[in-house]
Amino acid sequence: MKIILIIALLISGTMLSARKLKTVDYVDIPRFMGDWYVIAVIPNIIEKNVVNSIESYSLNEDGTIAVRYTYRKGGPQGKEKLMRPKGKIYDTRTNAEWRMRVFWPFWAKFMIIDLAEDYRYTVIGVPNRKFLWIMSRSPKLAEADYSAILKRLKKQDYDLDKIKKIPQIW
Repeated sequence: MKIILIIALLISGTMLSARKLKTVDYVDIPRFMGDWYVIAVIPNIIEKNVVNSIESYSLNEDGTIAVRYTYRKGGPQGKEKLMRPKGKIYDTRTNAEWRMRVFWPFWAKFMIIDLAEDYRYTVIGVPNRKFLWIMSRSPKLAEADYSAILKRLKKQDYDLDKIKKIPQIW
């Protein structure tokens, strides 16, 4: 229980960075829905030693977002794990700031801070910069895209040394 509380507090953004995290200008929610392969993260305790992580979003009739997060622990033959966080759009002007309930009753700030024009990749961050998810519509992200993302993350005060790639071994 203590671990869950610590993760919830860290993700919630209660320890803010000196500079406000900047989101993208606008997210087309129906276009954003679907599968995203997790390419790299600043890992939390759950995401250490995982492969084949996929975050899937679908819009519910009430406007909330159903999330299905799957991964394998230890390797591609490891046991598949499933989490079902619930999301809601917080900033409906841009659709780029969400609240995500990973562990009840805590709602964490999730911010879409990078998004390709053609929606081939996205980056989700939290205000305190303790966690990060770089995701792609396919299991492979072009090295040029990944390098450009890292440059933009550096400008947003992320510690690039903390970012770890998640193997996508299919």
